[in-house]
Amino acid sequence: MKMNNMKFSGAVLLLSFTINCISQKTYLPKGMADHEHELMEDYLESRTQLKGVTTPPPFSSLRTAAQWEEVQALVITWTGQYNTIHSQIADAAQEECLVIVHCSDSNSVKSTLSNNGVPLNNLKFLEVNFNSVWIRDYAANSVYVNDVDSLILVDWIYNRPRPADDVIPDAYSALLGINLYSMSQSPTNIMATGGNWMSDGYSTGFSSELILDENQGGAGQGLTYPNHTETEINQLYNDWMGINNYVKMTNLPYDDIHHIDMHMKIANEETLVVGEFPQGTSDGPQLEANLQYVLSNYTTEWGDPFNVVRIPMPPSTSGAHAPNAYYRTYANHIIVNKSILLPTYREEFDTTAIRILQEVHPGHTIVPIDVDNSGQNLIASGGAIHCITHSVGVSNPMWITHKQLVDTFDDVNPYQVDAMIKHKSGIASATLYYKTALASSYNSVAMISVGNDMWTADIPAQAAETTIYYYVEGSSNSGKILQRPLTAPDGYWKFNVLGSSVGVNELGWNAALDKIYPNPASQITVVPVDANKATRGSLIMYNMIGEKVEVIHEGVFPSEQKNFFIHAGNYPAGIYHVVFKSDSNTQTQSLVIE
Repeated sequence: MKMNNMKFSGAVLLLSFTINCISQKTYLPKGMADHEHELMEDYLESRTQLKGVTTPPPFSSLRTAAQWEEVQALVITWTGQYNTIHSQIADAAQEECLVIVHCSDSNSVKSTLSNNGVPLNNLKFLEVNFNSVWIRDYAANSVYVNDVDSLILVDWIYNRPRPADDVIPDAYSALLGINLYSMSQSPTNIMATGGNWMSDGYSTGFSSELILDENQGGAGQGLTYPNHTETEINQLYNDWMGINNYVKMTNLPYDDIHHIDMHMKIANEETLVVGEFPQGTSDGPQLEANLQYVLSNYTTEWGDPFNVVRIPMPPSTSGAHAPNAYYRTYANHIIVNKSILLPTYREEFDTTAIRILQEVHPGHTIVPIDVDNSGQNLIASGGAIHCITHSVGVSNPMWITHKQLVDTFDDVNPYQVDAMIKHKSGIASATLYYKTALASSYNSVAMISVGNDMWTADIPAQAAETTIYYYVEGSSNSGKILQRPLTAPDGYWKFNVLGSSVGVNELGWNAALDKIYPNPASQITVVPVDANKATRGSLIMYNMIGEKVEVIHEGVFPSEQKNFFIHAGNYPAGIYHVVFKSDSNTQTQSLVIE
């Protein structure tokens, strides 16, 4: 593309700034630096054909790897500003996989690592240009062809005018010999950021609505932003990454960068680890509304609601949360095979977070890394451990996935364990291991192939008040052996055989309009109704002069807590009344829309 003088000057400035980031250690924030806005147009125009293959992967079936799956490499960018933190990451991660270090001077980095007591056993150094430390956002995603056949990397346009960062995936994909595909050329261009992206290992992806905001064109600013409808974005993620269900959540008010890795993590196919603020504070109300929206509208691959595990969002030493303090978070951890690299802050909160993650991930080694100390205050720059790392999936994956057994009162019938096990060479055999005490040895049961990559076996019935620990192992025709959970036999799934169930206390019928949140509201808003017996009724929103503005629900309310939703942004600011009405009950709550 031919540039006029102004554009040429901008390009020169952009190149000069890129070099300056290395030679003078001009550290860039996770968000957009003030001077970067004027660089955006030239940056976007330069992105169209600079990296990888710019046409969609020519395969009919793609699967984006989940973060808990096997990884062959962890990639980082060594800028020199967080040497202690990077040393701890390299030290722990090289026990699990190759660590690829992008840097300007490998000898200097090696010297620093050695001085910090880190062996140089499983490290590779790539001397390349870079702009910032935030490799989570500009690295590429591991995607498998036909679920397990071969690995490709899929990239997008980094949403910062940092051209050296944007081509980092070219360096490590070449080192590893992996084909790189890039969503950078219209009409299949996407601007995105890795901190705002997670997948469940099947076909569901999660982001905030930032993905919509940054792909709706220049919005009259004269910039060449990608311009796509939400339907087009969904199709692009399907074509390039195999995503069929793309969940997009309302941006949180106080997370300025709107990256979901600052408040959530997908722990496994069925479990979301979600940050928790004290009730009614900071991003808590909107985060809770987003979560309830997800639980009410999306399910796991097996059609069940996601399990939710809460993990505290630690405050500052004065007890404050954002916007009056840094956005401290434990959700911004990374799983590297059998280890979890966890950002830590203060022991009084760290011990709780470690306990929660050990319960969610039995058998994993938790590696605490302080990101909030005066010498290496990473969290003050707007990110933590997940933000400065990215993983590359293994090239020879075995995919084992299983819907975990849940607590049961059944002490008579065996417990059927079904698992899907896939490898490109085929599965030769599979084994179920189980035990009823942590100190005992596992019993083994040969699993039977029942077709469609499914394998099954039974755990014998156990007496009431027994806890059963179990895992699955697959063996491929080519000789690869893998367990799931990945940490087995130290790690496991478990369920309980419960004692005799007590009779249900038949209460008189009761239904309640629970507290609406967030309130005041401006985006997705939750209107909960709790009933212990199904009943017919209506849930209607009225304005201040009594006009009906929205029928939220009319018909049967089920015998459970049920969340209903409105999008407050669709209505003018003001005070509204939400009325729940049935044959024997009428309740009203006020809702303030900002």
